[in-house]
Amino acid sequence: MKTKGKTTPQSRASTVLGSIIFHSLLVLILLLATPYGIVNPWRGVAETVFECGVFALSILWMAEGLLGGGWVNRSHLLLAPVLLLAALAFVQTFPFGNSDAAPGVSAPVWHAVSFDPYESRLVGLKLLAYALALGLLLRYATTASRLRTLVLFVIGVAVASALFAIVRQAVQRGAPEFLFPSVRLNRGYGQFVNRNHFAYLMEMALGLVLGLIAAGRRRDRMLVYLAAAVPLWTALVLSNSRGGVLAMLCQLILLALTFAYARGRDERRASSAGALGRLAQLRAVRFALGGALLAAALVGIVWVGGEQIVGRFETLPDEVSAGAAESDPGVSRREIWATTVRMIKDHPLAGVGLGGYWTAVPQYHNASGKMTPQQAHNDYLELLAAGGVVGLLLGAWFVFLLLKFTRPPLRSADTFRRASCFGALLGLFGVAVHSLVDFGLHIPVNALICLALVAIAAAEKSLTPSPERQ
Repeated sequence: MKTKGKTTPQSRASTVLGSIIFHSLLVLILLLATPYGIVNPWRGVAETVFECGVFALSILWMAEGLLGGGWVNRSHLLLAPVLLLAALAFVQTFPFGNSDAAPGVSAPVWHAVSFDPYESRLVGLKLLAYALALGLLLRYATTASRLRTLVLFVIGVAVASALFAIVRQAVQRGAPEFLFPSVRLNRGYGQFVNRNHFAYLMEMALGLVLGLIAAGRRRDRMLVYLAAAVPLWTALVLSNSRGGVLAMLCQLILLALTFAYARGRDERRASSAGALGRLAQLRAVRFALGGALLAAALVGIVWVGGEQIVGRFETLPDEVSAGAAESDPGVSRREIWATTVRMIKDHPLAGVGLGGYWTAVPQYHNASGKMTPQQAHNDYLELLAAGGVVGLLLGAWFVFLLLKFTRPPLRSADTFRRASCFGALLGLFGVAVHSLVDFGLHIPVNALICLALVAIAAAEKSLTPSPERQ
């Protein structure tokens, strides 16, 4: 808010309050990145502090809007599917039908769509917190400096986690536990209880870094991004996550195929002026580049990961084929997916309740019961099972809106804006691939870093000019 070219006290207060809100949100996200290998009570405390903090920052958001004269922009339409999904979770807990006590049960029975109404309400509350966090990022990560801060924050959190994981593996020396009691050898990695969840964080940041390298222009910063990419890629391979490696390879293929379009229109015209530039525009050359990049990545994976990563991929046929390993009856992905499909057929419209999958699955799981899956190991199937067709449509609507709002940044004349959007989409593409076989977005820090990538890709840039070009 300015009057005759002068900054008013209200506008200064709005700017200061906006900066406090933005940086406080980053601190809250960082809080969730640190304790995830510690015992469960500490994880619950961190999540509670985050949710309370987001709601408190949302109150400040309202106050800042009164001072600055605005609360939302067009990109905040992305919040609509998330808010409706949270509303669906609460609706699934509404009691209906006969609530009399069952035979032999003294308390009345809670009839609802959700198989676990209490858990569904917790999921609804968490989705509401995620929606508010995304809204805060879309509101306050619009200036050039804050967008750059958010990009560096995502990369910094992931690089710190990667370095910690590599050092921890180097000094662990076969001990089943080291520093974090819940992180078991050959199951967890870094500060994550599940190595696949760790891989989610690595592939999101790696995609962002690769996009900045491919679409950027400042050579000095490319060296910094390359330095960041090395520990991210190394930790991803050393985690021995098959889904993570698959997602990373798909990211490299997409990068090779879209490299020519990642740069600005003027830059493409300038680079195509020469013979080499025209050659780079050919589709066959791009496919050859993708093949060479994929081959180099495969060689590097085998060299760094060694026999462990090779052995992990050798067990893949048992996971997806009919002849699953007899030592683990009922826990192969193929059987879990078949169980989920049966659940979807019985509850196609509204699902079994967001958060109710683990309660409903024993009724459909054809196994001894020694090991019962808690998740579908496919976020798309689980969304359809838990939220029904309604939940799946809301998820598709979110993706549609995201692609719509990323079109202007991808065409931006600002190199950093375009490169950061392209990198964020690469990171999100890795998540989309990995979610076909895992459930890493159930982890709050991964979900929030994913939302940060959404904000980087879709946030509207304010009129504040960029102080420097990449």
